Amino acid sequence: MSAASILLQRALRTCGLPEGSRLRFQFFDGSRLDWGGGDPQGTVRFRTPGAEWRTLAFGHIGLLESYFDGSIDIEGDLRALLRAGLESRFALPNPLVSLRNRWHERRYSNRSLAQAKSNARFHYGLGTEFFRYWLDQPAMMYTCAYWKEGTRDLEEAQCNKIDHVCRKLLLRPGERVADVGCGWGGLLFHAVRHYGVTATGYNATTEQAIALREAIDRQGLGDRLRVLERDFREVDEAYDKVAHIGVLEHAGRDQLDDTVRALAACVRPGGLGVLHFIGHVGRFETEYFIREHIFPGGWIPSLSETLESMERHGLEVLDVENLRRHYALTLDAWAERFDRHWEEIQALDPKRFDERFRRKWRVYLLGCAEMFRSPRGYTHLFQITFSKGNAGDAYPLSRAHLYTERPTWIEGERGP
Repeated sequence: MSAASILLQRALRTCGLPEGSRLRFQFFDGSRLDWGGGDPQGTVRFRTPGAEWRTLAFGHIGLLESYFDGSIDIEGDLRALLRAGLESRFALPNPLVSLRNRWHERRYSNRSLAQAKSNARFHYGLGTEFFRYWLDQPAMMYTCAYWKEGTRDLEEAQCNKIDHVCRKLLLRPGERVADVGCGWGGLLFHAVRHYGVTATGYNATTEQAIALREAIDRQGLGDRLRVLERDFREVDEAYDKVAHIGVLEHAGRDQLDDTVRALAACVRPGGLGVLHFIGHVGRFETEYFIREHIFPGGWIPSLSETLESMERHGLEVLDVENLRRHYALTLDAWAERFDRHWEEIQALDPKRFDERFRRKWRVYLLGCAEMFRSPRGYTHLFQITFSKGNAGDAYPLSRAHLYTERPTWIEGERGP
């Protein structure tokens, strides 16, 4: 047996697996380790000695990066492997991974607007057609859906989420509404059509902004809906209502307070907002794999430090809802569609969407689903409803307005 395989087997034996989980490791020299009990759910096969040393040095990051470059193969249930890693101590960052994470922060911090734009384009610039294959249609919402009882599919779940946010904002005809970080505009179109508002979307990704402008023109909504290609910190107007959906995670490690200050500045006194973001319960480092390979510069804040920042900038918290389990279901749906449409995705650009890309994105989608599902997890999805200053009597005393058949504050029929 090689020195690397001996050391790696010792390291793996110190990591407990959940009951009933069993994984098999086949090392380059032919030796084997069965980890856990029960029937094997998957096999990790090391094709090179370098992959063993890399895993020994960088733990789960070394294993995943070796899998991406083909020096490790995973046979069987990838989801089971990721679940086992999350539930064991193997997924904890070691000193070398922590060092790489700190270097990533120095190199890719979102502190600079130019770097923030580059970071956003790394992910969202993959192209509308790529995302179209696995997001809901036609809204293309790339954030957690809302799977209320009886929801049948992803499209319905995302429509639920959009309307859930609109109800929390108490949208009324004629109000000026902003969606900061608006994606492909699903919430904007819904708010304009069904609540009679005029709306502005802010988006720092050129490709998304172009696609959204084209959709606005096709649907003849240019007099009621516009999109501005700007960073969320460059909003220079105040609105009656503001949605801030899935943007806070992109602010960066040291930019939380600046981001909340900018959010407060774009809500008029007495106005309402919804802040929808991935947050930790407790203060933890953000997973290096996500920052390095999927969302460069991203950072997940804690709920407590977010609330503290909101207090400092005059935002009254009206309601906090945790949709963690909803995100697991959303990611399940995205992963299933990604796998089902992989051949079409690859055909868009075989050089960009190669096997390495496929492996990374399957780990991202399946791994995040298991992260949100894990009973040991500390990563959640929060929706905070807030007002600029005290809401007074303008906000309902209960949550009944979220669940009635039709919002009662709309005068007459809904907007067109």
